[in-house]
Amino acid sequence: MSEKIKFFEQVNRHFDAAAAYTNYPVGLLKQIKICNSVYHMTFPIKRDDGSIETIEAWRAEHSHHTLPVKGGIRYATMVNEDEVMALAALMTYKCAIVDLPFGGAKGGIKIDRRQYSEAELERITRRYTYELIKKNFIGPGIDVPAPDYGTGPREMAWMADTYNSMTEGELDAFACVTGKPIPQGGVHGRVEATGRGVFLGIRECCAVVEDMKRIGLTPGLEGKKVVVQGLGNVGYYAAKLIQEGGGVIIGLAEYEGAIYNPKGLDVEAVVKHRQETQSILNFPGAQNLAKNSDALELECDVLVPAALENQITMENAARIKAKLIAEGANGPVTADAADFLLKAGKMIIPDIYMNAGGVTVSYFEWLKNLSHVRFGRMSKRFEENINKRILQALEEATGKKLPTDLYNQIAYGADELDLVNSGLEETMITAYQHIRETRSKHGDKISLRTAAFINAIDKVAKAYLELGIFP
Repeated sequence: MSEKIKFFEQVNRHFDAAAAYTNYPVGLLKQIKICNSVYHMTFPIKRDDGSIETIEAWRAEHSHHTLPVKGGIRYATMVNEDEVMALAALMTYKCAIVDLPFGGAKGGIKIDRRQYSEAELERITRRYTYELIKKNFIGPGIDVPAPDYGTGPREMAWMADTYNSMTEGELDAFACVTGKPIPQGGVHGRVEATGRGVFLGIRECCAVVEDMKRIGLTPGLEGKKVVVQGLGNVGYYAAKLIQEGGGVIIGLAEYEGAIYNPKGLDVEAVVKHRQETQSILNFPGAQNLAKNSDALELECDVLVPAALENQITMENAARIKAKLIAEGANGPVTADAADFLLKAGKMIIPDIYMNAGGVTVSYFEWLKNLSHVRFGRMSKRFEENINKRILQALEEATGKKLPTDLYNQIAYGADELDLVNSGLEETMITAYQHIRETRSKHGDKISLRTAAFINAIDKVAKAYLELGIFP
């Protein structure tokens, strides 16, 4: 991250722009904006060759207006205190926008995970968890981490196991983290949740006729030319679902470079090519681009930066040709660049809404861990039996038998994945409509980001007021 662009300052600029449209006391707004707690730690780990290395890590808890706090853990060389504070703040606002009962948090370990063996990563993860436990920065009702850039279900399983081994008979111990493997208490649909949320947000935005007309696009996702930066969980699933929904993926970018084909790229084929060659470059039928960032400047309808923060700045904003930018990553567009793009007639779907799918499904996993019941277990067969009775009554009344495939499709009772995806879809649609309603109240003179922040500030402020902290 550039030293000239302080991520937390960027977030607070967006906050201040939205706070100007509210009537809350200055002291309350200041309390919402600050980061309540930051824990900076260093600890030694033994490398496989016997050498000792000191690891630097952080955990930030932005807001305690409700508990637990919630936010991912990232493993990356650019991790620093400013970044985790900014990401924790975004989590507070994100959770508020999609009506989740969490304050925001974020953590990170400053390493390049590719330079460590699996055994070394496990030692780092378990020691980090131990440090969090010592300072009361983790627990089902205190602070609940999740995967982020550079981490996944494996790391969450290590964290949960470490926490469980250090707590005395705590029934809800495995609710201390989310994003776990299914056998360790995970929930179906969590891995693809953030990318699915990005897809749902883009689909919902593209369905609004007046908004599409305003930026010179036809309504609907069908046929839209889309560029996606990042092929991790977020970018991959977003690209895959956009393609399945009728969009045309013409550009893909990863850290090793970018590829382009105006006729479209097969996302699954690109991923397979990368698995075989360790690179997306030289994909058959595609043109290699000189730099990863070149993909951001391609001629397209929708651009999805789904990698890291500060990807679109004032340095390249004038070269962005997409009409709609959907922020799959946290903070991919700086505040100045966002202002420039909006004045240029483009539309930005903000990160604090766009990538809320992951924490939404993490919420479902947390509820599952607390209830100790798999979603659908109590209702699936009941729903199937009721549906079958209705279909049988229909067949008796009409004297006609339904085709077996259609009969089974209608009779089907929802399982965990169905319920999780349905809950995510409901959450993303409802939140987007609330953001649009807020923007409309201001005569469409504010951006979707400002409208989203206004909604977040309202909800967090009301929580503080209900606590009686502010008169």
